[in-house]
Amino acid sequence: MTVPPDSLQHLIDRAEAFLDRLEAVLPHPPRAPDWNASIAFRYRKRGASGVIEPVRHVATIRLDALVEVSQQKERLLRNTEQFVAGHGANNVLLTGARGTGKSSLVKACLTEFAPRGLRLIEVDKTDLVDLPDIVDLVAERPERFIVFCDDLSFDEGEVGYKELKSILDGTVSQSSENVLIYATSNRRHLLPEKMSENLTYRHTEDGEVHPGEVVEEKISLSERFGLWLSFYPFSQDEYLAVVAQWLQHWGVPADAIAAARPVSLVWALERGSRSGRVAFQFAKDYAGRHHA
Repeated sequence: MTVPPDSLQHLIDRAEAFLDRLEAVLPHPPRAPDWNASIAFRYRKRGASGVIEPVRHVATIRLDALVEVSQQKERLLRNTEQFVAGHGANNVLLTGARGTGKSSLVKACLTEFAPRGLRLIEVDKTDLVDLPDIVDLVAERPERFIVFCDDLSFDEGEVGYKELKSILDGTVSQSSENVLIYATSNRRHLLPEKMSENLTYRHTEDGEVHPGEVVEEKISLSERFGLWLSFYPFSQDEYLAVVAQWLQHWGVPADAIAAARPVSLVWALERGSRSGRVAFQFAKDYAGRHHA
C-alpha cells in the first residue's frame, strides 16, 4: 500500500510539531550566561528548564559598613580569602537572629573579592536539586563561584532536603574546586525542632547522652557545612553603634547623630526588635528627614 505524497508530508509535519512541543516541556541543562555582564547571578526556573540570569543592579555593601559582627566577619573573610586564592575553604552556614547581618556579610565579601574573580549565583532552596547542573556549567570557568542560598530552611518532608545533603557531602563525584555554598538561616539545623524529640535521647549507664535517630537526621545536614557562623540579638549599645555607623555613612553630622539616640530606641521598641536591619531602616529614614 502506497501513501500519497501529500499524506506523507502531513504526517512528517505533525511529527515535527509534536517533537517541538515535547522539547519545550523537557528539562534542559542551564545555558551559560554572559559572565562579563555582572558579578552576581540568579538561577531561575523557566518552565522545566533553568536559566542563569545576570543581576543588573548588584547591592554593593562594604565590609567596613558592617559593625558589631567583627568575629563573624573575620572568619568569613578568612574563608573567602582562602577560596579565592585557590586554597582549602569550607561551605559556610550562617545562622542566628534575624536582621543581624548574615546576608549582608556575604554580599560584602562579594564586593571585596569581585575584582579578584569572585562571583555569586543565588539559588532558591526549591531549585537546589539542579545544583549539579550549575556546578558542571561553571566547573571549567577561571572565576570562583559562591552558590548563595538565603533564608534556607526546610519543613518536614519538603523537597530539596535530602538532595542538599548529597550535594554537600554524600555523592560519589567530588564537587568542583571553584564552587562553595554559603547559606543563611534562622534555624541552626535548618529543620523545625520539636519538644517530643527530646524523648528520643538515650542515657547510658556511664552518664553519656546520645541523640535519637530523628535528632541525628536533622543534625546531619548542618554538619555538612564545614564552617558555622552564629549571629546573636544586639544589645542596646550594639544597636546604637550600628545606628550611628549608618547615620555617619549617610553624612549626618555628629550632633544630629547624638540627638537620634532616643528616637532610634523608640523606633526599635515599636518594631519589637533591636537588630542591624531595624537600625539600618531607622537610619535611612532619619537621614532622609535630616537632609530634607
